[in-house]
Amino acid sequence: MTSLSPGSADALLFDLGRVVLDIDFSKAIACWAGHAGCTPETIVARYVRDSEAYRLHEVGKISDEDYFASLRTSLGIGISDAQFLEGWNAIFAGEMPDIAQLLPRAAKRMPLYAFSNTNRPHVDHFSKEYADLLGHFREMYLSSSIGLRKPDAEAFDHVVAAMGVPAGRIVFFDDLAENVDGARARGLTAVHVTSPADVGNALRALGI
Repeated sequence: MTSLSPGSADALLFDLGRVVLDIDFSKAIACWAGHAGCTPETIVARYVRDSEAYRLHEVGKISDEDYFASLRTSLGIGISDAQFLEGWNAIFAGEMPDIAQLLPRAAKRMPLYAFSNTNRPHVDHFSKEYADLLGHFREMYLSSSIGLRKPDAEAFDHVVAAMGVPAGRIVFFDDLAENVDGARARGLTAVHVTSPADVGNALRALGI
């Protein structure tokens, strides 16, 4: 268990998906299946989340059109880019419970930052849809902009350097164990967020 105490951090760094914003990928699957006239199960059986095309899209190395073309092939469905985009952006299911109260409270005590593996269409969507909530972050480090993604060491090193805060004075929140491990390997204090209560509990431990 991560050891947190009042005064042990100078900055907080948050993943976005399932930490700040709720994600429901079944909404994308249902949308695509509806447009393609097939069952959601057909798409689920063929979808590979962490494909090479997915990773390249997240670091801004291929276009949205190229990524959707790769999905068209791998999923075997002939839907348009606009229909892919509709489902792609449908995954945002609102704010995580309590986060709208926790972020402003924490922001009064120390600077908040976000670090997310994401892609251009998602950035365009959530930046508008959740502008008020995301306004509590001093800076957002997004894989599609910085060309680096978690859990790679160079991605964490880049973000720590950009923040200008020693790694050991940063508390990082993420829902994926590999990203938590990657952060700890680079000297950050990391909290594995497995339920909505984890963020609030960690902030209380920090005296926030």
